[in-house]
Amino acid sequence: MSIYLLTLKALHVIFMVTWFAGLFYLPRLYVYHAASSDEISLERFKVMERKLFWGIMTPSAVLALTFGITLWLYYNYYGGWLHAKITLTALLVLYHLWCGKLMIDFKHGRNRHSHVWYRWFNEFPVLVLFANVFLAIVKPF
Repeated sequence: MSIYLLTLKALHVIFMVTWFAGLFYLPRLYVYHAASSDEISLERFKVMERKLFWGIMTPSAVLALTFGITLWLYYNYYGGWLHAKITLTALLVLYHLWCGKLMIDFKHGRNRHSHVWYRWFNEFPVLVLFANVFLAIVKPF
C-alpha cells in the first residue's frame, strides 16, 4: 500500500475523530445551555457553541468527507457494507445540520427543548460511530 493511500486513510480517520468530538460535545453544551437561566451563562454558551460548530466541527466534517470520498473513488468499490456506511454518514451530515439549526435557535432565544431532550439527542452520533466503525472494519456484507 502506498504512502499516499496510507496518508489519505490517516487524514480521514483524524478528521472523522475531530468531527465526532464536536458532535459529542455540542449537544452536551446544549444540555447545559437549556438548563441555564442567567444571562452571563447564556451568552457564554452561545460563543462556545458557535466556535465549536464553525471552528472545529464543520471544517472537520468537510475534511473527513473529502478524504472519505477520495478513498471511495480510489478503491472504486460499491459493496453493501459501503452503501450502509454512506447512508449512515449521510444521516450524520443531516444531524450536523440539525445541530447548526439548534445553535441558531439558541442564538435567537428560540430553544424549544429541555435539557433532558438534549441528553437523548446526544446519543445519536454514538450509535452512528459504533455502526460505521463496525462496517468499516468487519465489512459484514
